[in-house]
Amino acid sequence: MATATPRPDDFLARLEAAIAATGLVARGRLAVPAEDGLPPLPDGRPARTLFLVGRASRQGWSAFAASPESRDRRPDPLDRWSVRVIGELADRFGAAALYPFAGPPWWPFQRWAMRAEPVFLSPLGLLVHPVHGLWHAWRGALAFAEDLGETSPAPTAVSPCTACTARPCLTTCPVDAFSAAGYDVARCVAHLESPLGALCRTDGCRARDACPIGCGRRYADEEIRFLMRAFRAARSKDTR
Repeated sequence: MATATPRPDDFLARLEAAIAATGLVARGRLAVPAEDGLPPLPDGRPARTLFLVGRASRQGWSAFAASPESRDRRPDPLDRWSVRVIGELADRFGAAALYPFAGPPWWPFQRWAMRAEPVFLSPLGLLVHPVHGLWHAWRGALAFAEDLGETSPAPTAVSPCTACTARPCLTTCPVDAFSAAGYDVARCVAHLESPLGALCRTDGCRARDACPIGCGRRYADEEIRFLMRAFRAARSKDTR
């Protein structure tokens, strides 16, 4: 089996700069958990470090909006753009690319993210960030054979939801799709497809909008509408 060659000292800086040049954001790194069963890299070496890549606030939208994928009228343009740009990063830096949307297998991106950043499970089931609130996402991960170290939340990091006693995210949905019991997907989708769901279709999820954390980092209206269309298309596929 091939052995890992040490990376130059500036490797992480060059990798983060290359990620930023795509419009995406470096979202932390972690040692690969053996129980996740990641496949070996193309050269046969086992993966040792995962470098998460994603979105934060409005960063990345303009790069996608200017891409050929956003205009070719084919399905899943954001996923295809993510595969192209993250795949190019993987080729350039000698990594394997993994995606949260390309399963099975479905990789545990939420669990990885909570090890790499100060993000916490919110009452909506989305991960909340103390700065970006609910306005962020992961688009992929780069798996490396080398030990590149880890980023991790501070031991004292606490979910911003802890101090939110009002929890407007659980009371704003017009059909009460969110509760302590979880997310009622069927109720949400039925509302979206009804005449009464017009505002949610154009302005986005009211529950997500109600979160006071990072509200100034809300996605642009164009992106909100795009994501709602993508959500509805995915639900439609699931019911075929």
